[in-house]
Amino acid sequence: MGSEKPLSSPFIFITFLSLMVFYQTHSATDHNQHCPSSSCGNINNISYPFRLETDPTYCGDLRDSWGLINPSSCGVLSVILAYVEGMLEMAEETVLLLTIAKLLMGIPCVAVLLIYKWRKRHLSMYNVIEEFLQSNTNLMPIRYSYSEIKRMTKGFKDKLGEGGYGTVYKGKLRSGRFVAVKMLGKSKANGQEFINKVATIGRIHHVNVVQLVGYCVERSKRVLIYDYMSNGSLDKYIFSQEVTSLDDKKMCEISLGIACGIEYLHQGCNMQILHFDIKPHNILLDKNFTPKVSDFGLARLCPLDNSIVSLTAARGTMGYIAPEMFYKNIGPVSNKADVYSYGMLLMEMASRRKNLNVAAEHTSQIYFPSWVYDQFNEGYDLEMGDATEGESKIRKKMIVVALWCIQMKPSDRPSINKVKKMLEGEVDSLQMPPKPFLCPQDKPVDDEGNKSSTRCSTIDSDDE
Repeated sequence: MGSEKPLSSPFIFITFLSLMVFYQTHSATDHNQHCPSSSCGNINNISYPFRLETDPTYCGDLRDSWGLINPSSCGVLSVILAYVEGMLEMAEETVLLLTIAKLLMGIPCVAVLLIYKWRKRHLSMYNVIEEFLQSNTNLMPIRYSYSEIKRMTKGFKDKLGEGGYGTVYKGKLRSGRFVAVKMLGKSKANGQEFINKVATIGRIHHVNVVQLVGYCVERSKRVLIYDYMSNGSLDKYIFSQEVTSLDDKKMCEISLGIACGIEYLHQGCNMQILHFDIKPHNILLDKNFTPKVSDFGLARLCPLDNSIVSLTAARGTMGYIAPEMFYKNIGPVSNKADVYSYGMLLMEMASRRKNLNVAAEHTSQIYFPSWVYDQFNEGYDLEMGDATEGESKIRKKMIVVALWCIQMKPSDRPSINKVKKMLEGEVDSLQMPPKPFLCPQDKPVDDEGNKSSTRCSTIDSDDE
């Protein structure tokens, strides 16, 4: 006969174990030789090889000095129970090891899956940008590699400034031409912001709009290269006390140049370009103080014959956003939103201060447009320092034009072309506009149907 098979069947094993218990129960004499009645775990004259809760701590030790089971301690039953105990311990260890193995194998798998999804999403964005650039090879800007960008900026050594859309460095091309290199921050889904900038600025060629010299796209790296403007942005010549202020004539020339740039965006291309972020920081000045409209991150394209656009949220910068961005009953969002932003900019250029200044000397002057309208409406001239009569007329003209631009309803504002003609004319030919502010008796209704509690002030918002 062949070798005997081990007791592997649970039924056979349980049956065998029951027989052993029966044998031990009915063999008291032999059993008590190894496990007397006074031994540990004695219940109804049957001793077991384990300890009860009431037994002393030294009871129940059935192992020899080597840690092995001593079969002579309490008969065959002790060996079987000890074997069962060992099997249970091994089963617990096996389950623990399997759990640890699953964790060790599962964590890397989850990490790999997340990395795969991240790479897939970003590769899709890179492909969208690449396909757009390949299909628009007629764009004038030159495409540079990232290594070339590092060379022209000397390892990003000379930092010009930093904003919400990225950091700007000074660079130099091989031809010796200085450029402003803008490293864009994290882009929106599908690289839409970058495509906006390249598609918009790439087709623009106007003396009052910044020119895009080149760009770079390498995976997550996105760079725009502009003409370098040696005199920086307009804001420092309006608000800063450390920079020599420009005279009123030069300020008026700059304001007229800005209007020309916006007019070109609205009417000079095959598509109308709505900027939506006209403000002092986005007006750059070259070495001759020629203004350049810049930063098209929020720009939208629309047909020349229809400037009305649909937006899911307000866009722009606090203090320059048109109220129709929030209040639909005022009128639709159109190119008149840029006119409103330009009017707020023009007001600051004329007054050399922020339109909203809580540190003003008098509380009535906290919101300058409201205060200056009352001054003019009551027949008072604006006295600002030691300005000459000619300078005062220039400032008044700029302020009156600005008041027309910031009318509450878009339909009451002039087109940017009309604004340009007003600035080119004389102040005596201009009429005073209606008061352009929200007052308690004329509150617009917001999107939720609630009346605004804002008193005699425009509506502002942060960037989108």
